Amino acid sequence: MNTGFEGMLCSAAATQTPLAGSATEVTGWLCIEHPGAWGRDVIGDEVLGPEITPELAARTAAARVRPTLIRRPGRNEFTGTRTVLIASSRPTGSWCERFEITDLKQLLDVDLNLLAGPPPGIGVLVDDPLVLVCAHGKRDQCCALLGRPIAAELATKYPGQVWECSHTGGHRFAPALVLLPSGLTYGRLDTASAAEMVEAARRGAVSNTGLRGRSCYSPAEQVAEVAVREQVSAAVDDLTVALDNDTAALVTHRDGRRWRVTVRTIAFPARQPSCNAAPKPVTALAVDTIQALPVA
Repeated sequence: MNTGFEGMLCSAAATQTPLAGSATEVTGWLCIEHPGAWGRDVIGDEVLGPEITPELAARTAAARVRPTLIRRPGRNEFTGTRTVLIASSRPTGSWCERFEITDLKQLLDVDLNLLAGPPPGIGVLVDDPLVLVCAHGKRDQCCALLGRPIAAELATKYPGQVWECSHTGGHRFAPALVLLPSGLTYGRLDTASAAEMVEAARRGAVSNTGLRGRSCYSPAEQVAEVAVREQVSAAVDDLTVALDNDTAALVTHRDGRRWRVTVRTIAFPARQPSCNAAPKPVTALAVDTIQALPVA
């Protein structure tokens, strides 16, 4: 089947696909530093070893925590000490803690169910926003080609706040970035707009450029929040979103303003979801209506 997208990078083939509503749904993050090459699987025996991999995979799945590999931009020698980030991304009260380990088995000492609550004090609370930039070339070449230069540039401006990371979902929107602890997810940024994203996050604000959604919400909720943010100025935790039904969500500002946003599904011609993959039908959510409601 000739789709007209043959031979293109998946990110080039997806340029007409809307960004809003495409963030992977994640509320808990376990980010493990692993310098050097990564395998295709985020957690795989070839990376973390057969002793810990099955148990850690089972625990992250049970706690609904996203396991993520991270490394500092550039070439880094493994010193034997790894940085670990644990983060909780939610509509309000998001947090991130950082600690170090010298043995991967120490990860099994962490009760991942604690990520559903307040900061547990396992590590040092991180105040500045952290940037995860997908650079997982074994999953898709777009992330390596487009993500690594962004990560390198940001790291020079914000040392200690930027990490290359493994697959976050949405490599067709590369470069794909996630802010922790908020879970704000971005795509198709260049170096200038990525820096604007970080500066906004440092102020507690939200850059709308390239915003795909917030990971604590469903796709319909993400679309609704992005739509309202495009109309009003709101800090990161000013808005909360709740589904009204399958095609509508209620967005509430902390000052009492409310909106009901309805969404619809739109279809696009088939294209490759990943580089070198077979074409598949593509659908996305789009805003149908935005209705201001009486102040609560």
